Amino acid sequence: MARIVRWEPWRDMVSFRDAMDRMFDERFIRPPVPFGPWAEVTMAVDMYETADSVVVKTPIPGVKPEEIEVSVTGDTLTIKAEIQGEEEVEQENYLRRERRFGSCCRSVTLPGGLKADEAEADYSDGVLTLTFPKEEEIKPKTIEVKTK
Repeated sequence: MARIVRWEPWRDMVSFRDAMDRMFDERFIRPPVPFGPWAEVTMAVDMYETADSVVVKTPIPGVKPEEIEVSVTGDTLTIKAEIQGEEEVEQENYLRRERRFGSCCRSVTLPGGLKADEAEADYSDGVLTLTFPKEEEIKPKTIEVKTK
């Protein structure tokens, strides 16, 4: 059985307005996702603690070690790299382009009590590994419990 529903023009206008707002918000305010021309090149960072040090790992594939800049200012670690493109191909000839090129930078806060001047950096298989030794006073100490 068909049902007659009263037409309300304002209800449809609100839906149209919401649709237009969403379209402009997604297309002009936010960068296209995931790898559009405005997308930032960022680095994923893993940081973990051992008994003697803090280790930071980040993948930076396709970069030569001399193109990576690592600095520590206070308790902030900054890693910068320039990812170079291999060849110039006309944009319209691409079937798919997901690899990103350009500069990338990442800053993270390190825990206190590290010897930044004694840090070691290793870059192998496209992964940068930074090892920061801990100061002696913050290393965990074991206290033996005795009975009388």
